Amino acid sequence: MQRGDDLEDDFVPDDLVALSDEDELPAEEIGELFSADEDGQDPAQSTQARSAAALQKKRKRRAKEKERKLKKRKLAETIEPVEPPSAAAQPPVLLADYISSMQAKSFSKMSGIELSDVQIPESSIADTTAWAGSRNLDQLVDFITKMLPTLRTRLGQRPKSTGAPTLLFIAGAALRVADVTRVLKDKQLRGEKGGDVAKLFAKHFKLEEHVAYLKRTKIAAAVGTPGRLGKLLCDTDALSTTALTHIILDVSYRDMKKRTLLDIPETRDEVVRTVLNAPKVFNGLKQGTIQRVCNRPL
Repeated sequence: MQRGDDLEDDFVPDDLVALSDEDELPAEEIGELFSADEDGQDPAQSTQARSAAALQKKRKRRAKEKERKLKKRKLAETIEPVEPPSAAAQPPVLLADYISSMQAKSFSKMSGIELSDVQIPESSIADTTAWAGSRNLDQLVDFITKMLPTLRTRLGQRPKSTGAPTLLFIAGAALRVADVTRVLKDKQLRGEKGGDVAKLFAKHFKLEEHVAYLKRTKIAAAVGTPGRLGKLLCDTDALSTTALTHIILDVSYRDMKKRTLLDIPETRDEVVRTVLNAPKVFNGLKQGTIQRVCNRPL
């Protein structure tokens, strides 16, 4: 006698009931089935929702990281940068060694004996270590007045000859030359009798224009780039050293790339070879009639 069961003839088992003990679904998949039935969503929609939530969380993390970096950068900008020690603040003996090392780089093929022949004596370097004030461009007038009184006096005197400055100021770039020129034109230095301040650089000016200007103008100071000053000293007779008593090297001013006048090989070579080593300049330094000053206007 065949026994029936309690199921209806048209009963169709659902997925959960139809599974055997050996084919049981993992618990998380069962949970997905129940949640799909309860929420009315299929598994694909649920996956998309989770992906969107993960993406939103990732975006929030990135925004927080960007905000953190911005705060860090702003904090760094508020901290005063520490400048490296200035060569200009050193005593003459160390400055002499420093200039000698620059000469060795520019005259790399010279022997030790040959280098000693072009070495600038320590006695020609002005000692400005007593200056305790700031050595920025705003203080240049006070620096000259207090540390270089002879130069201050001569800048206020009427020049006797054309193209014969008492001061050569060597700067690394045309813009820097313009800035220094404005400061040296201060009446505190030149008074009413002092000569003009020549602005000498190659940008926008031909050499012939500067030659003509110097031959007709009585100047107290000449501010220029080493390239233009070197050409005027070595290739023309327009820039005279008959009244020259001081040369200021702008060695500690740093450009946008943090380089000084003597850090750039091209300008270093021009300073050493064509300005300091120009015969009429070098002879004055050797004889002690010209003093070299290393200044640090920022």
